[in-house]
Amino acid sequence: MEEGFTDARRMNPLKVVITGPESTGKSTLAEQLASHYKTVFVPEYARTYVEKLERPYVYKDLEYIAKRQIEDLEKYKPLANNILFLDTFLIITKVWFNIVYKKQPEWLDKSIRKCNIDLFLLCNTDLPWEPDLVRENGGEMREKLFLLYQKELEHYGLNYRIVEGFGEDRVSNSIAFVDKFLTK
Repeated sequence: MEEGFTDARRMNPLKVVITGPESTGKSTLAEQLASHYKTVFVPEYARTYVEKLERPYVYKDLEYIAKRQIEDLEKYKPLANNILFLDTFLIITKVWFNIVYKKQPEWLDKSIRKCNIDLFLLCNTDLPWEPDLVRENGGEMREKLFLLYQKELEHYGLNYRIVEGFGEDRVSNSIAFVDKFLTK
């Protein structure tokens, strides 16, 4: 059995969410961190879901995405090796609800508090914008979203660090944040 590995940690691994505006390297970073720590990551569900829609998304789609994010967290926890990385999570979805629809489901706030995420890595907008078919928020909106995510993390009193840098520097900076958190 791996040193420091326990059945309790398998059932409740440390949960680290990679969050931030579109095109800030979240998916790549989640995969790189999972590889570095020899564990799994929860892939971003929203992108996959929206890409498959043959119509514009609606409020109920966002609600389904949020519920699926919670389900995926539970599904991947037993697969993790001490740490579980999540490529986005409910904070992004909450902001998405409020930007697009000016409202959110009543249960969302409680769900954010209940998930007990240990650390958020908030990706800064220092990477260049790369448009694609599902990205909607380039330019000044990226900066606005970054500040909204940061405000939500502070509102909930969540532990977060801002990730910056390009390529390997971004990964190294993230590893340093996670390692520091692990040695607390």
